[in-house]
Amino acid sequence: MQAEYARHYRDLSERHWWWRAREAFVLARLERLRRLDADPRPWNILDIGCGAGSWFNRLSRFGEVEGIEPDAESAHDSPHRDRIQVAALNADFQAEKPCDLVLLLDVLEHLEDDLGALRAIARSLRPGGRLVLTVPAFPWLWSGHDEMNRHYRRYVALGLKSVLVEAGFRVETLHYFYHWTVAPLLVRRWVNPSGSTKKARVPHVPPAFLNRSLMILSQVDFSLAPLRIPLGSSLYASARLPA
Repeated sequence: MQAEYARHYRDLSERHWWWRAREAFVLARLERLRRLDADPRPWNILDIGCGAGSWFNRLSRFGEVEGIEPDAESAHDSPHRDRIQVAALNADFQAEKPCDLVLLLDVLEHLEDDLGALRAIARSLRPGGRLVLTVPAFPWLWSGHDEMNRHYRRYVALGLKSVLVEAGFRVETLHYFYHWTVAPLLVRRWVNPSGSTKKARVPHVPPAFLNRSLMILSQVDFSLAPLRIPLGSSLYASARLPA
């Protein structure tokens, strides 16, 4: 992630419609997983790439939450600093204690060795533990924005499932979401293609009315998830280790 983007990231994650909608989307799926879980114990949750831990309070309804964040500056002034370990996710990563749930939200695409990272996460989970992740979808949506974010790849469903299975997971749910954003991202790709000398713009929080409207549009979009539409700018997966 470029330095300018990193400076804005906390504000974006707390107020921007895209981050707020993704959070609501993931929380709804965690609620469903909690209802389906036969074990009533609170989860031991690890949020990898947690930034300043801006949604720890909302995650705490499911159990005890800790985080991993590679950027020390992002974690430094967090109110949850004592629960955030500054560390990188790589093939050598090992959580300090076994986890029931690992969250990996738009992190995997930043890692050159995605298989090694997933295997490290598998070592950090209890038997039967879950991994919930999101990643950007479709290589044909690649643009200068991906390069600004230092992505290594965008995924398709079959490729994401393959790497999860190779890492030892059993994939329970895998589908696209953010269907409505595909067209705008195609425009972005045209305006700022890969390798362009034109610098990609760092996102900013839009005016309140527009920010709220796009949040609502995204939530309507998420209601289409049961249809398993094979198109979207993001992928969601829930995977589990064998018990």
